Amino acid sequence: MAQANESNLSKQFNGCMDKAGGVTTSMVECIVAETKLQDVRLNKAYKNLTNTLDTTRKKELQNTQRLWIKYRDANCKFYYDPDGGSIVRVTSAGCFMDMTAERADELENFLKY
Repeated sequence: MAQANESNLSKQFNGCMDKAGGVTTSMVECIVAETKLQDVRLNKAYKNLTNTLDTTRKKELQNTQRLWIKYRDANCKFYYDPDGGSIVRVTSAGCFMDMTAERADELENFLKY
């Protein structure tokens, strides 16, 4: 978990996880809150990128983004093994957070070109 570029995760996230003290419910709450922040970042990068593209490239990005969302959702749901104990809540939520942050990084990097 938290494999995304740590510099792009909020400072609040690290503090929240420290305070969670290994308690699953608290850790998941921290991860869910951070995922929301990363989703805002992702949506901003997506919008900014679409504003730089012509109609054909916008459509390609839209299709790619839809496929990425399907993949992220399926991949992270797979982490939630019903026989995996309470830690699977953390790993599944962490997957959503990490993949969202990584995709935000990716889209922001397109804006640099």
